[in-house]
Amino acid sequence: MSGRALLMWDEAVTQYDFGSEHPMDPVRLALTMSLVRAYGLDRAVDVVAAKPAGDSTLRLVHREDYVAAVRAASEDPRHADQAYGLGTVDDPAFAGMHEVSALIAGQSVGAAEAVWRGEAAHAVNFAGGLHHAMPGAASGFCIYNDASLAIARLLELGAERVAYVDVDVHHGDGVQAAFWEDPRVLTVSLHEHPRTLFPQTGWPEETGAAGAGEGGAVNVALPAGTGDAGWLRAFHAVVPELLADFRPQVLVTQHGADTHFEDPLAHLAVSLDAQRAVQEACHELAHEYAEGRWLALGGGGYAVVDVVPRSWTHLVGIAAHAPVDPESVIPASWRDEVYARTRQLGPARMTDGRSPVGFRDWAEGYDPADRLDQAVLATRKAAFPLRGLLA
Repeated sequence: MSGRALLMWDEAVTQYDFGSEHPMDPVRLALTMSLVRAYGLDRAVDVVAAKPAGDSTLRLVHREDYVAAVRAASEDPRHADQAYGLGTVDDPAFAGMHEVSALIAGQSVGAAEAVWRGEAAHAVNFAGGLHHAMPGAASGFCIYNDASLAIARLLELGAERVAYVDVDVHHGDGVQAAFWEDPRVLTVSLHEHPRTLFPQTGWPEETGAAGAGEGGAVNVALPAGTGDAGWLRAFHAVVPELLADFRPQVLVTQHGADTHFEDPLAHLAVSLDAQRAVQEACHELAHEYAEGRWLALGGGGYAVVDVVPRSWTHLVGIAAHAPVDPESVIPASWRDEVYARTRQLGPARMTDGRSPVGFRDWAEGYDPADRLDQAVLATRKAAFPLRGLLA
């Protein structure tokens, strides 16, 4: 296996653009790549561009009629069919939508192939992580579900156990749906409680299809307002034990940055430093349980200047075994670019001032009156016994 990490990048992914009024501003991708370069991380990884996913690959997850509908909307946005979730407020149609969505999917699929074949130890596609797209519909700013497509390709190549861990503030509903009945895939999602956030799914009781799929889905529904200590406590109370039992051959993780306290679309209160701590934990877990095979994806994140570029640059650095010091001063050249592009002042350091982040380990006991502990316990009681684990 190559010791180098891959960073999947094609400038054309910035054409994934729902318009100037949409929160998913592609400047977040451009600024992330610029910050990666400012820290010299593009020299610590192999930067490669994969081909767009073709129709046969897209059909590993998506229905043929849906792909046809995306193509039609892409050629003429006036023909967007809302029955497929296209042309909606969340997913406005735009010219070239199919091509750029297939390109992003192709980066995740290509990354998965490289990791599986041992051509790279780790791979990152921060333009990916579009986890809401369903087999037959767009949803939640997501057209093609690159995470599901990467996992499906791993299964096609012969993988027998793939674990997917999603720490976006929103439930990873599309990936869960894609593998609801498949015992070869374990999906774990930590997200804000569905009572208070889209897509209103991801309850602890959602544990996979009865029969072979039972116990294949695990959901931690966190109370609104959960901060660093609670978020890390929940992650470590659930994820390592599941991975130790499942022993995945590949670990796929989704690192939406919208758990951050500055994110305008959600209600968790997580810092950049806690996000970095979970990225490091995922890296360690990949080495401990998946022979180092790790595919890390981006996802949501709508504080497009202050949060997303820093969070995903940390992710690239960790994957490259060249972590960025949280206390480092961000290069002035990048801050100048931020101002030129957005007329905003960029952040000065790679930290929110909370590093290192502490939390109380689950093994030390829990408080039945604490809302965070109630959420963790609900997950463990619902899912763990189905996998033969103690709640």
